[in-house]
This record gives sequence, structure tokens and C-alpha cells, in this order.
Amino acid sequence: MIFLDTHVVVWLYLDPANLLPALVQEKIQEEPVAISPAVALELEFLREIKRLTVRPDVLLRYLQRQIELEILDAGFARIVQAAQSLRWTRDPFDRLIVGHALAFGQGLITKDRQIRRNIRGAFWKS
Repeated sequence: MIFLDTHVVVWLYLDPANLLPALVQEKIQEEPVAISPAVALELEFLREIKRLTVRPDVLLRYLQRQIELEILDAGFARIVQAAQSLRWTRDPFDRLIVGHALAFGQGLITKDRQIRRNIRGAFWKS
């Protein structure tokens, strides 16, 4: 299983063929994919500040049907514990999303260079 960062979820919804590199698309097709509930919260935040027009529940239901996206909602205390050690970022969404992947020993697909510099299991191939 591999986790997806928020921007990857948005790009999968909008136009994956043009917004995601071929190797990233392949990885998403090859492995089960999941998100932290923090992604859903960040999607709502992006909608509230007008950077996203679609409702998060609509976007996520679509991806659940299209790519069998799973929303993993277990182990919040474990996630927060993992996120507390991530002092290289002040972004609470990044901390929770990365913390969730780390708490479950999984990788994370993200274009975010800061995350990729600091987390071994972060993946992006152009």
C-alpha cells in the first residue's frame, strides 16, 4: 500500500494523464492506494479558500470508484505521535499526512521536495 499526498489526489481527479508522470501513474495502478483523513480536511480547506471548486466528498467518492482509493482512519494517536517528530515542517497537514504514512510503515507519493528530502519512503518520478 502507498499513501497519496493531497495534490496527487487532486491531480488524479482533474487530469492524471497530463498532471502525473507516467511512473507515478504506474505505481498508483500497481499498488493499493490510501489517504489519511487529513487529506480530506485539507481538500475542504482548499475549497474554502477557493483553490478547489469540487466538494471533497464528491472528489473522494469518484477516486474510490476509479482507483479503489481507501481512506484509512485508524490509529489517530499513533499518527500524531509519528507527526510530532517531523520538525522540518510547520505545515500541520504535511505533518499529519506524512505521520500517517510513517505510522503505518508505508510510502507516500508526493511532488513536495521538502517531504522527499526528509522522508525515505516518499516517491515521485518525472
